[in-house]
Amino acid sequence: MAQLTELQTEASENLDTLGDFLRFAVSQATLANLYCGHGTTSVWDDMATLILGSLSLPLDIPEWIWGTHLLPHEKTMLFAQLVRRIEQKIPVPYLTHEAWFAELPFYVDERVLIPRSPFAEIIQAQFAPWIAADTIESVLEIGTGSGCIAIATALALPSAEIYAADISAEVLEVAKINVAKHDLAHQVHLVQSDVFSHIPVTQTFDLIISNPPYVDAEDMASLPQEYHHEPALALAAGVDGLDIVHRILKGAAQHLNPQGVLMVEVGNSSGALVDAYPNLPFIWIELTQGGDGIFVLTREVLLAHFKEI
Repeated sequence: MAQLTELQTEASENLDTLGDFLRFAVSQATLANLYCGHGTTSVWDDMATLILGSLSLPLDIPEWIWGTHLLPHEKTMLFAQLVRRIEQKIPVPYLTHEAWFAELPFYVDERVLIPRSPFAEIIQAQFAPWIAADTIESVLEIGTGSGCIAIATALALPSAEIYAADISAEVLEVAKINVAKHDLAHQVHLVQSDVFSHIPVTQTFDLIISNPPYVDAEDMASLPQEYHHEPALALAAGVDGLDIVHRILKGAAQHLNPQGVLMVEVGNSSGALVDAYPNLPFIWIELTQGGDGIFVLTREVLLAHFKEI
């Protein structure tokens, strides 16, 4: 948007306070029909998060801070951030390198998907009522990305050993940053694995969880530009969005302990999943904090189903 770039000198001369810049940013974002979907639901929140994060300020600042004055170099930096957000459609968490999940902060960059899974609600409930927390000694997460689900699970289940797997070594570097950030190297173990490929055949778990790639080809083609800054490897999963889910379903029972549970998020691909497995009795979790498309299956149900076929 050349017009925005042309406003830099005028903005630098006339926008003095944090609040001035927020008002200007919201106006420009609104004119650009900016899409908000990576941790914020409104242009106001999106721009406030961008400004505060770029200045290393917490999101819960007192109201009076918005009336404080910006230094010249801060104005220049904030304008550059605004241009990247509006012109290049880069999501705010990639510009501030921070995203929140389950009320916890995480480092993110364009190597990993930005955390936004409704799994947070399930983790905060310690996976009740689907499995008793005091029976969970080992957990495997498939497709850990930034490590947010594994780390939140470790904090919710401090006695459990968490194994966080991902196919990408680059992705695991980001997860490693977050494991260290939350001081959980003793409990969260990172594993490079393509689904179950590098999980030992004899290794079993009380709980397997996954927010795998599940976006189908049609939805991938229609995603807002912001999503195309995220790694396609973490989103796209074939024509029906189920390429990875098929593999999880077929291999999960072998890696679950008796009475073990599998939980997988499939989002908009839930319809295709039910069509693909009409005889598999998926239990769909009802979420109160938003989101849907997470199913639960027990080891016993999986064994019975795949034994029949």
